Amino acid sequence: MITLSNLSKRYGEKLLFERFSFRINEDSRVALLGANGAGKSTLLKIIAGSVEPDSGSVSSARTVTVGYLPQDGVYHRGLTLLEETWTAFEDILRLENEIADLTNQIRQITAAEGPSSPALTALVVELGRAQHDMEHREGYRKASKIKEILFGLGFTESDLHRKTEEFSGGWHMRIEMAKLLLTEPSVLLLDEPTNHLDLESLEWIEEYLRSYRGALLIVSHDSRFLDNLVNQVLEVARGGITAYSGNYSSYLLQRETRRKITEASRENQQKLIERTNRFVERFCYKNTKASQVQSRLKMLEKLQHIQYEVEQRDIAFSFPDPPRAGRIIMELTDLVKSYGDVTVFGSLSLVVNREDRIACIGVNGSGKSTLARIIAGIEPFNRGERLPGHNVHPAYYSQNMADALHPDKTVLETLSGLAPEHSSGALRTLLGSFLFSGDDVFKPVSVLSGGEKSRLALAKMLLEPANFLILDEPTNHLDARSKTVLQRRLLDYPGTLFIVSHDRDFLAPLVNRVVAVGRGRIDEYPGSLEDYLERLHRLREAEENTQTVQPPETAATADRDRKRREARLRQKRYRKIKPLRESITAVEHAIQDGESRKTEIEAAFADRETFSDERLIQSLQKEHAELAANLESLYDEWTRKQEALETVEREYDQNP
Repeated sequence: MITLSNLSKRYGEKLLFERFSFRINEDSRVALLGANGAGKSTLLKIIAGSVEPDSGSVSSARTVTVGYLPQDGVYHRGLTLLEETWTAFEDILRLENEIADLTNQIRQITAAEGPSSPALTALVVELGRAQHDMEHREGYRKASKIKEILFGLGFTESDLHRKTEEFSGGWHMRIEMAKLLLTEPSVLLLDEPTNHLDLESLEWIEEYLRSYRGALLIVSHDSRFLDNLVNQVLEVARGGITAYSGNYSSYLLQRETRRKITEASRENQQKLIERTNRFVERFCYKNTKASQVQSRLKMLEKLQHIQYEVEQRDIAFSFPDPPRAGRIIMELTDLVKSYGDVTVFGSLSLVVNREDRIACIGVNGSGKSTLARIIAGIEPFNRGERLPGHNVHPAYYSQNMADALHPDKTVLETLSGLAPEHSSGALRTLLGSFLFSGDDVFKPVSVLSGGEKSRLALAKMLLEPANFLILDEPTNHLDARSKTVLQRRLLDYPGTLFIVSHDRDFLAPLVNRVVAVGRGRIDEYPGSLEDYLERLHRLREAEENTQTVQPPETAATADRDRKRREARLRQKRYRKIKPLRESITAVEHAIQDGESRKTEIEAAFADRETFSDERLIQSLQKEHAELAANLESLYDEWTRKQEALETVEREYDQNP
């Protein structure tokens, strides 16, 4: 559909990628990965046509349409939510206006001249054409389609007639996503689409995109989201783009295997170079060896040296050892919070204990961030009590903290202004652990990327030891590697955690308690996030099984409910099939590695030099026999797992 030919792009002295070629097909499901600033968003913009490459071209068929969702910066004004969403169908709106205009003309002529007026004939024909065109474009179904997508993204019936300017920035991105999905472009370019979604909307969009009929190119740091959607990965790094087949987990395995092979190849090459140099040094003055010396010198000249891949630096920090707090960290009792006439919490009570590591979840606008700010002590409330425990030292990270940094201050000034007692050297050491080295510390905040601002905001939290971390969407704008480092440091952190996040893989190993916020209250669930999600799925299934009496339905309602049931069934099927497919993939990788090594050994058997080393040949024969036996076992295992997968697939296909 779209062909990228020899694309190159640099900003100033920084090369993003050079002479990159790639083809996007109808069934492409591609993840773009790389560090912040590597060039992922730039590549999407080049494909969308909003940025020009330095060289190369992007070509596609005339019928191919491209839809692009940026990370942020989209705002809507002047229309209601429903009106704004309808603007995605400008052709349908024109047809509606045309049909209304023709109908009005026919009514007026009929009233003035009677139904037999010759002027009516052409108008009736034109009206029939417009109505046929409307039916052909499924214009009469667009209203139900709009509601299906808006409700899936978390909007409610009462939101439809609200002005768009009443919604926060994250909801504006959802509006833009809804408009994009409604137009159904041939290629969807999504730049961090999960940043502004809660868990329920995230699961819905994941299911929707899984059955999307066009191609997908996704920039995301949500590893589970990518695992569930993509079948190719493009890694943008070090001025180049490397392609991998498979999903995100497969990419990690392949990248590590590739790194090991490169290191082994380089070590072998270095040994060859050393042996050759020793030969040259030993025989360079012997006439009888002159031709061999020259031959080996020419070989060294032609040799393409294998370089170690320069690994991207990771943030490297640890939270300061916190002071020990009492058993109860925070207690909220009968707390009431409202903004004007809007009540956020009616009568909320919550006890946070020292060993708690809490995930706070809920739909956007339910009050998660408000609750985090109240716990942190920076948000006032109307009634009730907030009682911190003994010796509690909280530290708060706001999802808007990166945006709240003073744009005119430098990176170093941002920290020194908060901690004047720290020396410049100590602050620069801290900043270095967050990848601000050398002259980077003198950059003004205004020129930093979203990821750099997030790293700087995290660095601010380390200025003083804290035993209670309150983190509101800490992974937004962090690349995958930085997110992994943060997760590891939080796993090691001995204090109490309260984390607002929708990132399932980030939360899963960290939490032992879930607080779900919604409808002016909170519901508490002991256990892991996976326990909570499984419990939620069981409750939904139980609700479906107990709904024996249905109210009268319109055709649109019945169709929407049918699609919801089908979506839930697909989710249930997917949850059973996914681990089987993953284990089959792991076996296939093991078979591939085994076959590759077996081929290498058989090639060595064909080399005469091998047989001059009796110990080597015995070792290779033993390894070859072990590989053959192991491969037989792997083939049997693959067959068993494949049969199990086919059984599950038949079960769901025959019993929908």
